[in-house]
Amino acid sequence: MGAAELDIGASPAFSAEDAARYRAAGWWSDTTLSDAVRRNAERIPGRVAYIDHPSGALTWHEFDCTADALAQQLAGLGVARGDRIAVWHGDSAAIHVLFVAVERCGAVVVGIGARAGIQEVTQILHSAQPTLLISDQQRSSSAAAATAQYPVTLLALSADGGILSLDVTAKPGVVREEAQLGPDDVFLINSTSGTTGVPKCVLHTQNRWYYFHQKAVANGVLRSEDVFLPAIPAPFGFGIWTSHTTPIYLGATAVILQRFATEAAYQAIARHRVSVLCCVSTQLTMMMADPGRAGYDLSSLRVVFTGGEALPYRTAAEFEELTGATILQFYGSNETGLLSGTTVGDSRQRRLRTAGRIAPEMAVRLFDGDRDVTEEGRGQPACRGPATSLGYLGAADHDTLFTGDGWMRIGDICEIDADGYLTVTGRTSDFILRGGKNISAPQVEAAAMTHPAIVVAAAVAMPDQTFGEKVCLYAELADHHTVDLAGLVDYLMAQGVSKEILPERLIAIDELPRSPGGKIAKGRLRDDIRVRTQTGR
Repeated sequence: MGAAELDIGASPAFSAEDAARYRAAGWWSDTTLSDAVRRNAERIPGRVAYIDHPSGALTWHEFDCTADALAQQLAGLGVARGDRIAVWHGDSAAIHVLFVAVERCGAVVVGIGARAGIQEVTQILHSAQPTLLISDQQRSSSAAAATAQYPVTLLALSADGGILSLDVTAKPGVVREEAQLGPDDVFLINSTSGTTGVPKCVLHTQNRWYYFHQKAVANGVLRSEDVFLPAIPAPFGFGIWTSHTTPIYLGATAVILQRFATEAAYQAIARHRVSVLCCVSTQLTMMMADPGRAGYDLSSLRVVFTGGEALPYRTAAEFEELTGATILQFYGSNETGLLSGTTVGDSRQRRLRTAGRIAPEMAVRLFDGDRDVTEEGRGQPACRGPATSLGYLGAADHDTLFTGDGWMRIGDICEIDADGYLTVTGRTSDFILRGGKNISAPQVEAAAMTHPAIVVAAAVAMPDQTFGEKVCLYAELADHHTVDLAGLVDYLMAQGVSKEILPERLIAIDELPRSPGGKIAKGRLRDDIRVRTQTGR
């Protein structure tokens, strides 16, 4: 298939001098995830690597052999160093084996979220330009529809008799060691919500996640004997380190849920003696709201990593009392990696009411626009350091992501106290934070306005006790047209829109409020939905 150079489009987020310094400090490594899998297969061959709950398990020896077999199948198809391989697959042990197989070929994984719709998949394929799309059986028909709109070879990953294989007829090829990726090469491209309504592709090296892994191990005192339950899908930032990077580097066991549900999570914790739970705040809140928790032994839990949104203090404290676990929070983004984190040595007040102390290796500044307001202790954070990504493929939104002098931004407003602890107090970007997932309001609006009844739409955050925020859509309707929420959702689903951006409330009004400059006054809409929610209207 032939290698293709990645169009990074902008200078990397670190220089050669930075890289040398990160290595000298031990923050970056010269080994890869593939190396770690081989090491685990040699040292602890019989230890379980991944468990597909409720049944099915893969040892480190089996993981290594299966990754080799899949890599040989890919090589037989002509996959070469630099090729991009899109993976659209439900969460399972298989996806982690496949990621390592792609790495061993020297290719780059283009990770697509399991709940993505055909429109989003097609946009990602167009941006990342992979040569192959590998899907599971559940997504095969949708994958076929997506590849009809973008020319890419479609393959299915199956598990006949528990043996993973690709549906190919080509003979297995030779996987050359020199072709394999290094820790500073791009190994993963995943997507993040775009403020223009189009997902952007983020470029990841392994070393940025190796650094994150080390912080997690230090902050949570993690061990190879730990059993992880990562509740976040693998293609995304939180999911990459909790289900892929850290379990592999540690040689630990990870329990994978095909889809998060509170009962399934409790069953997995009790059955597999899970010691490390990784979830967003909403999932923790949902677990505490489930009265069925009383029927399970959760005493094995030792550490819970969470983040992505504000953590309800009372809920978190009750979970700690129920399980005896210590809840830790990180703060960062898919693009920047972590900026701060709490540790098992922090007080409960610090752990549950802040996002932790700024990591000293991650230089963090606060901005108001392009003005440095670090000394004031409140502003939009931006960083430089060993956890940052390489930015967006093709330098999309480069000026939005970076400050003028090259610091990588996050779209929040934060406060940093005198002891270096960070608290998120607001957002600068037009996102709705639902259950730890950033949902682009313009993306929701663009999808909704394809409906013939909707002339103009504005999506805003609707307060919700469980998810923090949900998607509320205000709309001006065309003359003599009507549409209700169910009809709009059915229409959008038929258009292949991702489930994550579907509106959860629709309010039709004669005219959307506008500012003197003619822009939609979303502040007034947010005030309106807040009042409606409080009064039950």
